[in-house]
Amino acid sequence: MKDITMIIGANGQLGTEISAALRELTGADTVICTDLAAPTAALTEKGPYLQLDVTNANILAEAVSKYKVTHIYHLAALLSASGEKNPDLAWKVNMEGTLNVLNLARENKQIKQIYFPSSIAVFGPNTPIENTPQFSANDPTTMYGITKYTGELLCAYYNAKFGVDVRSLRYPGIISWKTPPGGGTTDYAVDTYHHAVNNEPYTCFLKKDTFLPMMYMPDAIKATFQLMNAPEDTLSTRLAYNLTAISFSPEEQAASIKKYMPDFQISYEPDFRQAIADSWPNSIDDSLARADWGWKPDFDLDAMSRDMLDNLSKLKHHENNLEAVNS
Repeated sequence: MKDITMIIGANGQLGTEISAALRELTGADTVICTDLAAPTAALTEKGPYLQLDVTNANILAEAVSKYKVTHIYHLAALLSASGEKNPDLAWKVNMEGTLNVLNLARENKQIKQIYFPSSIAVFGPNTPIENTPQFSANDPTTMYGITKYTGELLCAYYNAKFGVDVRSLRYPGIISWKTPPGGGTTDYAVDTYHHAVNNEPYTCFLKKDTFLPMMYMPDAIKATFQLMNAPEDTLSTRLAYNLTAISFSPEEQAASIKKYMPDFQISYEPDFRQAIADSWPNSIDDSLARADWGWKPDFDLDAMSRDMLDNLSKLKHHENNLEAVNS
């Protein structure tokens, strides 16, 4: 029997690109994309799609049984800024959804593997701010961070208690040109590139010298697949692995953009997201991921800026051509 993967939260920033990458690797018919939202054309044109609420355990179980799902990427969640606006909903979506997936994997032995994305949001004000170690104080100050660290503990528990092969990464801020920002505190870094390509000044919601760990989407996908393909006996933790690629500030990102677009302008008006960013590390120590399964990023800041601006410019040109044809 061939492996069938279900992507939960396939319309999100990470879900969109993991879905496309997996379909390219294993074939469109082997990847079932699901999301609470209506499907996008990019997903439905290239494989099966289900509109599904992960907080409904019965509907989830029926879908997994119907499609004979063997692997689940559980990516559905309310992110940090969105979660602070509606913490009750963040708890419901993030925790009930995770428990439903883990309980299903515990009961249904056809499920071989689960992927659960965590975040640097699991850290807090008592965490070392520079080169945050793999095992450190976890005192998150947001509902998103609370749910992610609770999810990590649940994953480790279900692995130890029930043998569920669940794996996890603590993503830094993820930057991508293919999907719009999704309500995270690191989304300024994506917005900045969009404004630059549109020849618009950008007002950043963080201070210019706020350093945060970041990562370009191709590296995030690479790390995810590396972890999922690693032999079980190489994994020394079932909490999420620390993961990073680049740490930079809004001011440094703007300087990188100006190497390719000298007229770009940025200003700074910090809002409630500054307090969230201040509770997170400036940089991450991901040496355990490097030692256990060979993690190494491909993109630095300038390489990411060059690729982001190039792809967003091509996308804008394509959209302008479509408008001209349709007008």
